[in-house]
Amino acid sequence: MDIKNNPIGFFDSGVGGLSVMREAISIMPNENYIYFGDSKNAPYGTKELDEVKRLTFNAVDFLCQKNVKAVVIACNTATSAAIEDLRNKYTDIPIIGIEPALKPAVGLHKNGSIIIMATPMTLREKKFKELMIKYDDGCEIVPMPCPKLVEFVENGILEGEELEKYLKSKLKDYIEHGIGAIVLGCTHYPFIKATLAKVVGSEIPLIDGGAGTSHELQRKLEEKGTISDSKNIGNVEIYNSTNDMKVIDFCYNLINV
Repeated sequence: MDIKNNPIGFFDSGVGGLSVMREAISIMPNENYIYFGDSKNAPYGTKELDEVKRLTFNAVDFLCQKNVKAVVIACNTATSAAIEDLRNKYTDIPIIGIEPALKPAVGLHKNGSIIIMATPMTLREKKFKELMIKYDDGCEIVPMPCPKLVEFVENGILEGEELEKYLKSKLKDYIEHGIGAIVLGCTHYPFIKATLAKVVGSEIPLIDGGAGTSHELQRKLEEKGTISDSKNIGNVEIYNSTNDMKVIDFCYNLINV
């Protein structure tokens, strides 16, 4: 059966994974996309591991019912919690995860600390600890849990005094001592990049894993021979566990569709 024009499924605990899907659309505009955000249960980063696994499997089951040809777990927390188990269960389609973009941050060789902003669960899990060991070449790598940031984005607060105050409270000590780069280790965080740059200075590199994940998706589709052969711009469908049209409209606005 030819599945080239089947959609690609994206999943996140809320609206954050749209930052990754936006990157995928920019490099593969002729693909069809289905996005499922579990805003009803966001944030995932403060939940227990078993609950995150259960919610993630439910979401992937939903996407598979839509005949997706690949699934991107566009959520750092869900990737940390469930990616290996997902790949063991869904063996007939590529399952692509996302991890904090530590490698490009270390590769910049900037003076100052490399700060990994992420959810508590992402920083707690074995996958992240292995990443820290892999890229620890003398840089000062600072894991920084930012549980409230997801809630800001889920509530549509992408700028303003309250958000700036929260970011300053987290980062002020490091701003004084020098920041080499900031890794946005949660897919919600790219949506507050402009505010973060305002707080730390526009010269500080802000790095996220969206582009790398999207290129990995493209590579996997090419490997399987399932890249779309359509000459038309693809469709984008967005679902959300809240079934709230305001949330869904907000999602379309975030990716300018």
